[in-house]
Amino acid sequence: MLSRKKIILDLTKEELAELIKPSFRAKQIYSWVYHKYAESFEEMKNLPKEMREKLDEAYTLTPLKTVMVQNSKDGSRKYLFELHDGHTVESVLLLMRDKEYHEDGSVKHQERYTVCISSQVGCKVGCAFCLTAKGGFMRNLTAGEIVEQVRLIKKDNDIDANRRVNIVYMGMGEPLDNLAEVVKSVKIFSDPEGMAIATHRQTISTSGLSTKIERLGKMELGINLAISLHAVDDELRQQLMPINKAYNIASIIAAVKNFPVNDRKRVMFEYLVIKDVNDDISAAKKLLSLLDGIKAKVNLIYFNPYGGTEFKRPSDADMKEFQEFLTKRGLHCTIRESKGLDISAACGQLREQKLEGGIDA
Repeated sequence: MLSRKKIILDLTKEELAELIKPSFRAKQIYSWVYHKYAESFEEMKNLPKEMREKLDEAYTLTPLKTVMVQNSKDGSRKYLFELHDGHTVESVLLLMRDKEYHEDGSVKHQERYTVCISSQVGCKVGCAFCLTAKGGFMRNLTAGEIVEQVRLIKKDNDIDANRRVNIVYMGMGEPLDNLAEVVKSVKIFSDPEGMAIATHRQTISTSGLSTKIERLGKMELGINLAISLHAVDDELRQQLMPINKAYNIASIIAAVKNFPVNDRKRVMFEYLVIKDVNDDISAAKKLLSLLDGIKAKVNLIYFNPYGGTEFKRPSDADMKEFQEFLTKRGLHCTIRESKGLDISAACGQLREQKLEGGIDA
């Protein structure tokens, strides 16, 4: 059986420079990959023909294949990507702000985008409200497979190389369960001669692996941290998130308090609001107490229903009351605007439908 080619996007520029001589060729390759969105080594005409052929023999430039794209009326686009082994992962392009124009027709503001990316095929965490867990855990993604999600999305949407996007590791999988490859992808994204997406534009979301939060903090990457909290006591959180048995709320709070936070930033606590489960004012009071002393921002998220779930979306009134209670008491709190409600927006939904044969590629 033929061995699979290595993924060139797995390599940092420094690693590439060690393998490719003379080393300045690494910068040229990086430019073709991340600035010109090259799909083949043959396109890289400023490289010697022999080098292009050797690269093509050893490496692949395209570790992902776009299987499906769903378009939302709000401008969001959800992607289903296929990996070399037939597994699939999801990513989402979120339009956070439309392009705005001056009265004379000149551009006032460009569009603002956030790309939500996956770090694993499936997930081990097994949250009760998450569809990704239904399919079980298959494997970690490599750094290149993580990076390629953003590269493909930027190319597909004609987002110029010099246009920055925000990246959130909030797709399929638990990023800190794949810490080494996620950290490597952060570094590749932020390389100034690559995508140049600064670490302060990157947010890693975790279900609360406290020991790995501590390890991540010691690396001082300058990334943003988001904690998927979703409950204010261990009993409920354990029902929603079985991982709470290993990493309880107290251990998460302790790790967060030691996490280095930029003076202008806050640690985000994601709180998925589920009707009649965690949406009352008594929960808001406990949340306020829990986050006392932390430079925190709470992001309230509407539960996004999907077929077969017992959980329900909370009312707008209850969401607003929850937010106002926290805000009036000095805790920075926002309600995340729901995106892609008219498409398979819940994480893992598009993949699950494809696996079950409900949709055709």
